[in-house]
Amino acid sequence: MSRTRYVIGNWKMNGTRVGAQALARAVAAAVAASGRASPRVVLCPPATLLAMVAAETGEGRVALGGQDCHARPSGAFTGDVSAEMLAEAGCRYVIVGHSERRTLHSEDDATVRAKAEAAHRAGLVAVVCVGESLAEREAGRTSEVLARQVDLSVPGGSGAGDTLVAYEPVWAIGTGRVATPAQVAEAHAGIRARLGARIAGGAGISLLYGGSVKPDNAAELQALADVDGALVGGASLDAAQFLAIVAASPG
Repeated sequence: MSRTRYVIGNWKMNGTRVGAQALARAVAAAVAASGRASPRVVLCPPATLLAMVAAETGEGRVALGGQDCHARPSGAFTGDVSAEMLAEAGCRYVIVGHSERRTLHSEDDATVRAKAEAAHRAGLVAVVCVGESLAEREAGRTSEVLARQVDLSVPGGSGAGDTLVAYEPVWAIGTGRVATPAQVAEAHAGIRARLGARIAGGAGISLLYGGSVKPDNAAELQALADVDGALVGGASLDAAQFLAIVAASPG
């Protein structure tokens, strides 16, 4: 089964207009010049920079994504952004359920699922994040935690056209620690099997790895059988590093 490959840059709460403009422009120009149709490249800047990044990427090969969305289309939710607002801003993707949202904002699986459903409602591709904590891994509960998150966070009607799943072990995000290829392979195989058992065509959903992805480990990680790309954090803030990860995709 042929699955679409992706490299997604999550800028998190980083970036000022001048620096972000230069970064988006450099990425868009390099991706266009490469002539490669794969992987699909997505930039997810803070909401304040969406319009500027959209202006730099235009209708080219680099797509725009949001970092989060509310489950409701509108309402008295100060500080939140709806999936419909992201779509209107030019987004085609949105990240939901990132571990920083789950831990720092107390989002549970039901909340993440509702946000993924909101993304689908607005015509966006939901990038649903799952991953275990260090305590859960050390207790031997990784498979159990990932199965629960996949079951409860990914909407039942999801498919390859509207959903991606990103495995991000919490203990590897922003820490410099990276899951070993064997750990990543095992986790991704389990996620794919779970998706296939739950959802018709679920095994065809692209799976991304995230967690301190850098140029020096990107090729090895992206070459694994059940890894279809990368969700990149810190390294996406540097054009050279991010583009090296894109170039390392076997797609």
